[in-house]
Amino acid sequence: MNGPGIRQGVRSAVAPEGEPAARIPRRDLAALTIGAVGVVYGDIGTSPLYAIDQIFFGAAAVAPSRDNVLGAISLALWTIILIVTFKYALLVLRAENDGEGGLFALYGLLHKYKRQGTGVLLWSLMLGAGLLLADAMITPAISVLSAVEGLEIATPALSLYIIPITAVLLTGLFAIQFKGASGIAVIFGPLMLVWFAVIAALGALAIAKQPAIFTAFNPGYGIRFLAQAGLHETMVIVGVLVLVVTGSEAMYADLGHFGARPIRIGWFAVTFPALLLNYLGQGAQLLSGAEIAAGKLFYSLVPSPLLLPIIALATLATIVASQALISGAFSLVSQAIGLGLLPRLDILHTHRAHAGQIYIPVVNWGLYVGCIALVVTFGSSSALASALALAVAGVMLITSLAMFAIARYYWKWSLARTALVWGPLTALNGTFLLGGLVKLLEGGIVPLSLAATAFLVMATWRWGRKATFAAYAARSSLTMAEVVQLHRASTTFIERNALIMAANPLRHPDDRAPALISLLLERYGILPRNLILVEVTHPKIPYVHNGRYHITVFERDKHRGSVIGVELRFGFMEEPNVERYLESLARHREIDLPAHPKQWTVHVAHENLLPARHMNILRRLRFRLFLFLRRMSRPTYYTYHLGDEVQLSAEIMPVRVR
Repeated sequence: MNGPGIRQGVRSAVAPEGEPAARIPRRDLAALTIGAVGVVYGDIGTSPLYAIDQIFFGAAAVAPSRDNVLGAISLALWTIILIVTFKYALLVLRAENDGEGGLFALYGLLHKYKRQGTGVLLWSLMLGAGLLLADAMITPAISVLSAVEGLEIATPALSLYIIPITAVLLTGLFAIQFKGASGIAVIFGPLMLVWFAVIAALGALAIAKQPAIFTAFNPGYGIRFLAQAGLHETMVIVGVLVLVVTGSEAMYADLGHFGARPIRIGWFAVTFPALLLNYLGQGAQLLSGAEIAAGKLFYSLVPSPLLLPIIALATLATIVASQALISGAFSLVSQAIGLGLLPRLDILHTHRAHAGQIYIPVVNWGLYVGCIALVVTFGSSSALASALALAVAGVMLITSLAMFAIARYYWKWSLARTALVWGPLTALNGTFLLGGLVKLLEGGIVPLSLAATAFLVMATWRWGRKATFAAYAARSSLTMAEVVQLHRASTTFIERNALIMAANPLRHPDDRAPALISLLLERYGILPRNLILVEVTHPKIPYVHNGRYHITVFERDKHRGSVIGVELRFGFMEEPNVERYLESLARHREIDLPAHPKQWTVHVAHENLLPARHMNILRRLRFRLFLFLRRMSRPTYYTYHLGDEVQLSAEIMPVRVR
């Protein structure tokens, strides 16, 4: 047979390489910056509610002497400077993947180098995604709880109602997720601007009474503070110190929503100075020797007449922070589904104009059950601190390890420069993690268990999909050349337009045809007149800008019909609406189909999976877990929107997985 004809589809949506990026209009920049302040910095912005408390009144229980106060505040300030300002704001934000950020953006960047030693990093990024999901469960619990605990200071009689009030607030927050956040998101930025102004003012008032706290900028105080503590006490201090930078990963995760410049402006102009002033103010309050009611250092800065309004503002701020984390969890799971790491869960779009605003019921209610269980089980923000600290430290360490490879492969840094910059940062993050492990049995086991569970699910789903595809492809008995010969030799055809989903690329005559073609031949004895074989691929990139589709014409005759292969490509941030793209190709006569999908018939295979006969016990357990996950997953054709209008024909095929 003659070689197949090939056409490549190109979407020209990207500026030519080398052209400067368009400048953001000043009005848009201001709006994006305010939005970033509301969404990106909600978590780290509410950490003053509980972070320093853990050093003096929580897990570390350090005596608030002058040297200890200056040392602890010095450590907090330099942790923020090194981790958030230097690592994230100046370095990590440069590691964008087609404008997107986050752990799965790093996964996509490093996937092409998996044969050059980054395979372990890819697995660690999957574990990091599990830790982020644990963070999304723990942070709403500790944040809202820490805000409501202010009632214990304002009205001690209400202390018995702190847990119920927190549970009610969290229940309301999760219950309204199906409506989406678009209606209230517009107030997140202004509300957090008010919050940062308030915490900066509270800190400044305390600093004015104890200006000696400014000496905490001398890192020597922090070094002496750790040197004078015992090994165990040092590790505990380091373990809870990471709480001052909780939420900093959001700077990178939300890169695609706001862009690097608005995120940096929001940090340097608003969040960074507000946090520095408040932590200095908390140190000044300790230096003054004033009594710290109920061990709540933040609320000790608040004048008595303003206590209830500040508690209300803090509660709203923590709800904003929690909403951002919940939305971030939806986005994280959606990206994992796009990368083929999680089952295809039901994803509901909550806004017609913004595809990124989604709601995933299973994730929402899973997080809710976890949050309520944590609040009830641990009972206080102080008890939850160890759990959150370990989750945050783990994600930061994994990000730093991945940045070694990014610096070498993408930024073309020398080995010496990479080691000089990322060596100390990785060591610092590793120290935070080791400190968190000291409290493993006092809460740290929670994020590790959740992360391990998520990792097991992702690894099992990834293995199961590959094994299923391999087993299905092995059932194929025809090559494309043989299919074309059968089509040419036919004198009668099924007079309908048939689309068959293919599991492997179909570009050459010797490529294996889908096993479903053999099944249809056995059943009907003849082939459809127009046979369109559709393969959907998901490259490890956020968006496909060039080469959206690839058409291979194996056979085309005006009277006898056609055999055509179509490959459609979608990035992990895109909605894979296969039906819409096929309709467009048919309308432009790229493929031989009627323009309206109602005149198509799509044939799909539903594999009846069977274990290999000699599968050992561990592989059988993994196989059973995959079967459970598969029952949770939506069929592939629904994910691709096939079945919205087209007629579907599902054929059950027994497939034995090895």
